[in-house]
Amino acid sequence: MSGTYNPGGEGAPVESLDQLTAYFAAGCKPEAGFRIGTEHEKFGFALEDHTPLPYENGGGPSVRKMLEGLVAFGWTPIEEEGHVVALKRMGASITLEPGGQFELSGAPLETIHETCAEVNGHLREVREVADRIGAGFLGLGFSPKWSLEETPMMPKARYKLMKAYMPKVGTMGHQMMFRSCTVQTNLDFASEADMAKKFRVSLALQPLATALFANSPFKDGGLNGFLSYRAHVWTDTDNNRTGMLPFVFDEGFGFEQYRDWALDVPMYFVKRNNVYLDATGQSFRDFLDGRLPVLPGERPVLSDWEDHLSTLFPEVRLKTFLEMRGADSGPWNTLCALPAFWVGLLYDSTALDAAWDLVKDWTAEERTALRLGAARMGLKTPFRSGTLQDVAREVLAISRKGLNARKRLNGHGENESLFLDDLDEIVKTGRTRAEDLIARFNGDWGGSIEPVFTEAAY
Repeated sequence: MSGTYNPGGEGAPVESLDQLTAYFAAGCKPEAGFRIGTEHEKFGFALEDHTPLPYENGGGPSVRKMLEGLVAFGWTPIEEEGHVVALKRMGASITLEPGGQFELSGAPLETIHETCAEVNGHLREVREVADRIGAGFLGLGFSPKWSLEETPMMPKARYKLMKAYMPKVGTMGHQMMFRSCTVQTNLDFASEADMAKKFRVSLALQPLATALFANSPFKDGGLNGFLSYRAHVWTDTDNNRTGMLPFVFDEGFGFEQYRDWALDVPMYFVKRNNVYLDATGQSFRDFLDGRLPVLPGERPVLSDWEDHLSTLFPEVRLKTFLEMRGADSGPWNTLCALPAFWVGLLYDSTALDAAWDLVKDWTAEERTALRLGAARMGLKTPFRSGTLQDVAREVLAISRKGLNARKRLNGHGENESLFLDDLDEIVKTGRTRAEDLIARFNGDWGGSIEPVFTEAAY
């Protein structure tokens, strides 16, 4: 049995701006209900020649064969226009990014121990199917070898609209779509005030996450001059919908202010009867008034608002939870370390207060400078009288205290802070995974990119 996505247009029309604000407020929950969601992307490639996996490939390895093979593990396929484009299972999903990047959107879980078990289980399943069809998967933040022309596009209608629109609003939108991979953490909030505080702390510290998890130094078979080229790409993808959102730090920030920003971000599409209608560059405000050119006289339903929010790409994104979006994809241990890092900072009130005290006097200019610097220099990025490495020491200590205070133990009596151990070494040395890869490339790899398909494979 297979399913389809929401066809679009179902439900009552939105009658007021308050309904859009209420969408965010519906995410508020008691602390006992807080959960952890982890999403991570990875590049598929053919083992034989290290080429990217196309959707279809005759007798060779392909994205479709990967998806169909995973069905045997209890995943339900989701189709679009006759193509399997996603899988669903027990609160989790596997979806396709534009260039065939596989994304696991994990189930909402209570502890990092559960998150790490989910990651490990997923990678075992992927490896089993990949081995059978002659494929492999890379944990990197940016495609190390394949050009845009060599990268296939997945058969999802929304990606056609995005591909056509991206060159109108930035120079690197296609790089983001087809050649980047990220890992992100989704976390809850208790109230509007709690959301605002967590949003501010996590937004200020996204450049630190970029530095700690920097893992994309390659492009077109060589070095690209950055430690996180993925983060650099986001600086000129579409500045209407990306970036550090300085208004989040304004006095009185809350759901309504994010709503107003989202209303003014140009749309991508509207979905009706399983068809994506081109609404690129058009206004959701006009849609509320029944003046959207592509649907004259029609007003949006709540799923249209949800779809629109999913096309906004700031460093932290608000839905009915907060998404931390600043890290490169990487090896399996970093897929556990990222949620641990953020949970330690945001899910313990003492840690959250300490983190806010650390960042509350940072200026918008400083936050932007950190974002730009972290992509190129990682923890060596200058900040005030020191570097981002100095900030990292303080923040990692706060996160560890927060995880210790949670007292969520595994079967061996260990708490969640064990997942920060790999970050301790990065902070101690100031040397990111990207810098290790650069050294290997310049050293024993002899300037060849091919060893990365072994060294960075899951």
